[in-house]
Amino acid sequence: MILSAATRLIAEKGVGAMRMTELAAAANVPIGSVYQYFPEKAAVVKALFDRHSIAIRARVADAFASVQSAAQVVDVLEATVDWCYEDYRSNAARLGIWLGTETDQDLAQLNIEHNTRIAAIFRDTVRRIAPDLDAVDMEARTYLFSHLIGSSVRLAVTSEPCLAARVLEEWKRVIRTSFFATAPALERLPA
Repeated sequence: MILSAATRLIAEKGVGAMRMTELAAAANVPIGSVYQYFPEKAAVVKALFDRHSIAIRARVADAFASVQSAAQVVDVLEATVDWCYEDYRSNAARLGIWLGTETDQDLAQLNIEHNTRIAAIFRDTVRRIAPDLDAVDMEARTYLFSHLIGSSVRLAVTSEPCLAARVLEEWKRVIRTSFFATAPALERLPA
């Protein structure tokens, strides 16, 4: 109830403008109840970030579960870029919280941890389909790509739609040409 009300308020006003008293009124609960569960606004925002982070990880894990080839890895990475863009573009509350990861130190750390977990899904998929690839290189690459997907989508979401489409297409071109670049064992992988 409290988090649902917070989501509505953040969508309407943004994270910075949301007040705890306003949240209590929107949730139709006493202010003491809000503070009982969330001692400060940052705790509310963190809870919303965590909730969405868990949903994204589940969706990414599901998308990569059936991947059987390098080509499929790239296809799923590109699809991930598209659905992340659509998700943030269409949800003002999620976007407000996500954009806050650039300015709030605690949220920035949560975002890094989130991207690290997403990178682990990418890495585990690559290890499953291509165990001969250099583990150190692929760990660094999946970590980098996980973070860069977020940065690219964030840039696109805050851009005009025409530029956003061009940014995303360019980023997907980078994914296609470089995710498995300089991976000698890749030549032996099924397409």
